Amino acid sequence: MTAGTSRPVDELLTATEVLVGAGVMSPTGHINASARTGDDRMLLTSLGLVQELTPETFATVTFDGEVVDGQLDASTGEIVGMHAAVYRSRAATQSVLHTHSPHLTAFALANQPLACRYEALLRRGQRSAVPVVPWAPRGSAAFTEGVGRAVERHAASWAVLLGNHGVLVFGSSPMAAAKFLVTLEEAAAAELRALALGGARDLPPGTLADG
Repeated sequence: MTAGTSRPVDELLTATEVLVGAGVMSPTGHINASARTGDDRMLLTSLGLVQELTPETFATVTFDGEVVDGQLDASTGEIVGMHAAVYRSRAATQSVLHTHSPHLTAFALANQPLACRYEALLRRGQRSAVPVVPWAPRGSAAFTEGVGRAVERHAASWAVLLGNHGVLVFGSSPMAAAKFLVTLEEAAAAELRALALGGARDLPPGTLADG
């Protein structure tokens, strides 16, 4: 594929390959991924398992859930609002990824924010802890509104943990979101391992405020 000719579906598939190659997927391979394709539209995975994704397993939907092209599995339809909430709250976002990456999901199950203490996060543009969205039934208004509020209130974070569920990561492209997710999973794993050594230490005062 020559430069400048990639399609959103190709970019999303490449991004999911990066996640698989990095070993950050859960054993089930659960994922949903999207890319903004217009002011109120996105390309969204129509199935929820990374091993089943092909160019045909994507659908174009509006932020209100109307299917414009392709088919959307009923269970995937429940998460359209979650992705749309990010796009509506963060204009710079061009892609959203949701996984059950094991170490990040541990923080989500504990309902504990992931502190920004791993230097690699700074290099990915993260300048705050990753906040937790309180649990609510999947697809409910409370769930969607919770995601939107968290994204708006935590402008320095490019991810949110979904309480008792998993993680939602967003970025300027599918690849940017995928690379950030890999770094986040590294950070979560390191935080948990550091507990055996007395716990991770904060970065020096003022570090997160530096541009």
